[in-house]
Amino acid sequence: MNKPVVRISALSLSLLLLAGCATTSLTSAPESPAQGQALLLIEQGRPRDAAMQLESLAGTLRGAARSNALADAAFAWHEAGDATRARSLLSQLQPRQLSAASRQRYLLTTAELALADKQPAQALAALSEPSTELLPALAPRWQLARAAALQATGDTFGAAQERARANVGLAGKPRTDNQSAIIGLLGTLDDATLQSRAAALPANDPLYNFAGRALIARGLPLPRPFDRDAATAQFDTSKRPPAMSDGYRPPVKLAVLLPLTGRLATAAQPVRDGLLTGYYGETRRKPEIDFIDTAGTAAGALSAYDRAVTSGADFIVGPLGRDEVDAVYGRAQLPVPVLALNRGKDAPPAGSAGFSLAPEDDGVMAAEYLRGRERAKVIVLHSGDDTGRRTAAAFAERFTQRGGQVLATIGVADTVGDISARLRAAGQADGVLLAVRAPQARQLAPQLALAGVGGGTRVGTSQLTVGSGKPEEDVALDGIIYPNEAWNVRGVAGLPSAGTAGQMLPSARGAAGRLFAFGFDAWKISAYMESLAAQGGLSGATGTLYLDGGGNILRVPAWSTFSGGRPMPIASAN
Repeated sequence: MNKPVVRISALSLSLLLLAGCATTSLTSAPESPAQGQALLLIEQGRPRDAAMQLESLAGTLRGAARSNALADAAFAWHEAGDATRARSLLSQLQPRQLSAASRQRYLLTTAELALADKQPAQALAALSEPSTELLPALAPRWQLARAAALQATGDTFGAAQERARANVGLAGKPRTDNQSAIIGLLGTLDDATLQSRAAALPANDPLYNFAGRALIARGLPLPRPFDRDAATAQFDTSKRPPAMSDGYRPPVKLAVLLPLTGRLATAAQPVRDGLLTGYYGETRRKPEIDFIDTAGTAAGALSAYDRAVTSGADFIVGPLGRDEVDAVYGRAQLPVPVLALNRGKDAPPAGSAGFSLAPEDDGVMAAEYLRGRERAKVIVLHSGDDTGRRTAAAFAERFTQRGGQVLATIGVADTVGDISARLRAAGQADGVLLAVRAPQARQLAPQLALAGVGGGTRVGTSQLTVGSGKPEEDVALDGIIYPNEAWNVRGVAGLPSAGTAGQMLPSARGAAGRLFAFGFDAWKISAYMESLAAQGGLSGATGTLYLDGGGNILRVPAWSTFSGGRPMPIASAN
């Protein structure tokens, strides 16, 4: 696979630091009050003023004091974007005379200038020198510079490690961008290398959880459970009786927050029925359970959460809507942990978890499936609704991170028009993503064949099951591969087969069956949360479930394809 191009400069590193790092003084026992005051100007966004003051100060000093002032002046000129002046000052000082803090600024400036000159080995030499503990404000920037140098020298895994170390000190968009870069770096590794390097990481290495998520996305096993950081290490199960031999340790009182009325009530019904199927299918001790209506609004979710806490619940499942989840996550503290049933804009709060069937997950799984089979150029077809657009965007991001190329992205209406010209114009593709429902896919299949791309690997999403069910029509879908719920493919303990459940409950039939399986898994997670956090690999109805270090439930789906118009399981996705 092609290695990602290094796109990092001294200025971009500076901006990362200023925009994303926690505010921490750049000074550490400065040589003089004047030197310290000048350095503070950098934090105030006035690096040029700082540089002029420090350079002027250096003119009044001798020996080590002069070298420290020159090093700090060079750092400040570098911050101001004047590399020429920074280089001039660096050449005038004596590195051996520098104090620990000024030396760090000197080495970082030297390294970033070397990166700008495309001399990564020189940058590594500067950043590899043993020194005292890094200044907190410089640490992320130091690590990002090392990452750029390692990447430029071909050490992709080492670059990812340095970025993972830097991630703790970043916030906002720089943190998000850095996380995407880590995913991209890991995406260039083949399965065997990723597995072996991840297994060799020591406990609590900041890269392990990133590597683990990459392995799960590819359908590969974890070498060990995810590391738990200080914020998510403990799920409060203190009120629960001891666990059974299989890890079963349900809450004492469970509250389930669902929009039983309002616009989301239709989606809530199969989730509720699936959860209750799991609940009543358990013959051992079960918690008292209370369903509380959120009405599908943020205010309703907050009110329902407060009612659950007041009623004495020790664990809460829900809410379901995205706005509802954001509202609950926005609370300063959650006295009772939650298993949210959607993806929020923020990570789950400490001690809580999030579980979702987000369209983005389908996109990521499809990208990993295609790249795992060395498909390099694909055409993306998606429905015009929010689900289709989100799936396509997530697919394109992950596919590109993994070294693939999206030749064209084409949105289609419910009644698909003639897109054959656009398909031919896209070029030769070896794969197609069909983020569409079954009726649309049936109309697209002959156009793909006529355009010469029908023979490539065609991967659908969970949307593909919407509108399917008639073999005489679905024969047009033959050969399309898609992620399926595990209970459609294999037996799941405590749950009747999909066919049997569908005969008994309307909410378990057709497209609603996916939400039914989701509700069943929500019950199972609540009962096995402690075991899931410690061991992972819980067999659920939607797939094999894992809990990552950030409180997100990840799942590995089963895979199916259409044959003779009927869904057929694929023995292995790898």
